[in-house]
Order: sequence, then C-alpha cells, then structure tokens
Amino acid sequence: MAVAVIAVAATGCGESSTGSKANDSASSSSGKYSGKGIGLAYDIGGKGDQSFNDAAYAGLQKAEKEFGIGGRDVEPQDNETDADKIQRLTQLAQAGYNPVIGVGFVYGPAVKEVAAKFPKTTFGIIDDESVQATNVADMVFHEEQASYLAGVAAAKASKKAHIGFIGGVDIPLIHKFEAGYVQGAKSVNPSIKVESQYLTETPQEGGFSSPDKGKDAASGQIEAGADVLYAAAGLSGQGVISEGAAKKVWVIGVDSDQYNQSALATYKDYILGSALKNVGGAVYDLVKSVYEGKPLSGVVRGSLSNDGVGFADSNPKYKAMTDVVAAVDKAKQDIIDGKVTVNTK
Repeated sequence: MAVAVIAVAATGCGESSTGSKANDSASSSSGKYSGKGIGLAYDIGGKGDQSFNDAAYAGLQKAEKEFGIGGRDVEPQDNETDADKIQRLTQLAQAGYNPVIGVGFVYGPAVKEVAAKFPKTTFGIIDDESVQATNVADMVFHEEQASYLAGVAAAKASKKAHIGFIGGVDIPLIHKFEAGYVQGAKSVNPSIKVESQYLTETPQEGGFSSPDKGKDAASGQIEAGADVLYAAAGLSGQGVISEGAAKKVWVIGVDSDQYNQSALATYKDYILGSALKNVGGAVYDLVKSVYEGKPLSGVVRGSLSNDGVGFADSNPKYKAMTDVVAAVDKAKQDIIDGKVTVNTK
C-alpha cells in the first residue's frame, strides 16, 4: 500500500494527516472508546522505509479512517537508549493515546516498564513476545513461512542456481528470514548456491537504516554470481533493490508489497515479489479491539494460515512465470496443511 507521508513538527513527533480533527470526535464516535487516538512509535529507519515501519503506518491510517479517531506517530532518534523509548511511550500514554504501539522488538524493555505504569492503557509491541502483561499485545509473525515462499520463488526464477540473502542485523529475528529462505530454495534445488550476509552485528550500527550498506552488499553478491536477491533489512533494503535494478537482477522485497511502493516505482520491474508480514493488519486489529472495548492481549501470531504473512504477486512479470507461481502456491498450501515445517534458524 502506497502511503502519503505528511511531516508535522511536534516536539519530536510526527502527527498523522487525520490529526486533531479526528481526536476531537474520538470519544463521541464510539460508546466504548474514550482515548485520544492511536500512539505509534517507529522502529529504526522510521517512516518512509517503504517496508516495516510504513506497513505499521498504513495500519494506523486505515484505523483512523475507519473508526474516526486520530493518531500520533513518533520517529526514533539516532543512537537512542531504552530510556529514550521509555520517555516516548510514557508521553504518548500520559497524553491519552490508546493503544500505544512500539514498532519493533527494540521496544521490549520500554513497553514492559511503561505498561506497568499505565494499566488502563493497552500497549502493543511488534516482533517481540517477551512482555507478559494483561494490557500488552505481543504481535509476532511466522516470518520464516513467508521467507520459505521467497526462497521457492528465487530458486525457480534463478537462471544460475545462485541466489543471495542480505540480513540487516545478525539477530535471531532475522535468522528466521534466512532460515526459511534457504530451506525454501533448497526444496526446489538442493544444490543451489546461497550467498548470505548480514550488514551489521547490532541495530545501532545502522543495519536497518543504511541503504548504502545494502547497496554495497548487493553489489558484492551480484558480482559473486547471484541473480536473485532477498533482503530482510528495513530501510537498508532500498539499497539492495536499487542495485538489483541497476544490475538487472531480480530482487525480492520484504514486509510490505514493495512492488507497489511509490518511492520504489523506478525499480519495480525488477521486484519479483515480496515476502509479506502483515504489520499493518496487526496494528489495525489491535486498534479495532481497543475501539470496541475488547482489547487484545498476550501473543497474537500471524501465519500463512491466517494471512498474517504471505507472498505478494503484484508484478505481472511474476504472474507470467506460471511454473514459479505454481511452485509457490503449492509450497504455501503444504505449509498450511502441515506437510512442511519451516526452520526458524
């Protein structure tokens, strides 16, 4: 989903386009909801990454429009600490936003601390299930399942039996993407060669927010012979996509349907598909539950069986590859039916 980004300076916060008008009517539009609106705190890379954070923003926009409530989305700062995140979430909760959502596992410690101080506010955290509280929803995904489909598509589309994986940061969450991708590719061709590389050891080093690092990694893998690349690297993935297009090799997007992202339109002919993670749907579902007076809590996990993850087929060139499409569709059904269990590491 392409989204329009409207920047509004507000003490370090970006306020979404429906803003204060919707806030004024929030309490009157539902007999159950009396909050100020949705509080959304972005992960590294921020809004405009055309991937993970923008998917969350799309969910916020959909909820604002459907329920007639406002929202405030807040950008991360460079080299910030857990204390900064705690302050950000505290400010949103104190201002009356409900739910308050941390986009990314890095918000784990902050959500745990702030949720305990505001028991009447519902908190959500994406990509983390370590926070156990009655007012916290842990929104996680079977990323490995979507990545398996990406691996099947890559192996079927490759003309060299040589593909690549680029992870933003060397952490267990991104290992899931790599594990599924490699397993899916090897289900098609057990002898396929897979280049694998992580951009940084820690998020603070810019693995999720440095398109230049993604570009350099993609250049190296293409030079080594890979003709299909898959990146799970947030904003850094834009560098992978641009380099893939420049070198005329297939690239597989991640989290959002990157073929349909307006900021990536120049490269869309080389975006084979995208391994989807329905972050926007998770944000929307949590807001809906709070709005209706029945807040979600505990672990809420997206999978192929509930459309929490998937593989985007928007590119007509992909749809024309009937053998690739058939292989991906079969793999999806096999996972849903339990015939295939996907590795997570």
